[in-house]
Amino acid sequence: MDLRHLRCFIALAEELHFTRAAERLHIEQSPLSRAIKELETELRVRLFERNPRGTRLTWAGQVFQKDVRRILLAVDQATANARAAASGFRGTLRIALSDGVVPRRLSELLARCRLEEPEVEIRLFEVPLSQQVRGLRNDLYDAGFARSDESGSGLIARPVWKDPLLVVLPARHPLLAFRVIPLDKVMQYPLVLCHPETCEGRHRQIKRIFRSSGFDPAIAEHVASNDVMLALVAAGYGLGLACHAQIIAYHRSEVVTRRLAEESPILTTYLLRPEADAHAQLNRFIARAISDSQVRGSDCAE
Repeated sequence: MDLRHLRCFIALAEELHFTRAAERLHIEQSPLSRAIKELETELRVRLFERNPRGTRLTWAGQVFQKDVRRILLAVDQATANARAAASGFRGTLRIALSDGVVPRRLSELLARCRLEEPEVEIRLFEVPLSQQVRGLRNDLYDAGFARSDESGSGLIARPVWKDPLLVVLPARHPLLAFRVIPLDKVMQYPLVLCHPETCEGRHRQIKRIFRSSGFDPAIAEHVASNDVMLALVAAGYGLGLACHAQIIAYHRSEVVTRRLAEESPILTTYLLRPEADAHAQLNRFIARAISDSQVRGSDCAE
């Protein structure tokens, strides 16, 4: 078994089609078939079921796929670390990002890290929250940012950024008569919300706000990005909800934002890390993130 076997396996496991997997690997189909056969012989298990209807993973193949992904990610990180060291870097921080972390906040933090510690490379990984949590537990990431503190045992979650939740409305809408809009008025209209899988942490926080207020909103659509949410709101599909720091970067004349009349609901971004003692470079990164949040405080006043 070698890395070539594993990369062939992953390509076929994801494509479930020999021709497409071979094209992805830039090889002919016969070497791919031979590599898969050699791998199954080495493991003494069948990884794929092949029949006239197509190719699918066996249960053993599904289990093997999860471990192989972790192995290849570790190999890729080791390669990147070696190249970074050869280029003059003296360390690497692996930071996972989930739930649409606010770009402006992140860019300010990264700029400060680069200014104060330019010899430390920071690698970013955009992943779903569940993958971030697994990666932090399996030493694939050093820390991460997410909209959830429900990370379970073995991890520490610390709030770093707080943002008021805003209502996003079409430029012509009856609720624009309100300078600040009562939440019960918002609930009279369908909503365009972040997708519960793509933005798991943000979805949990917004759902918690609804539950604590006793509302069960009508959902017009779940979306994976602010761009799509703004497009649907502008088209009249429903109202959107987004934090101030996320929406401020968009300048669209066809949508308008308003604050909520109640004590302004807050969305919190958390820094997640393993419970084990952090090394010096990670401690300095965490300290910068925390100090930035203390200096800035909540952006409710913006």
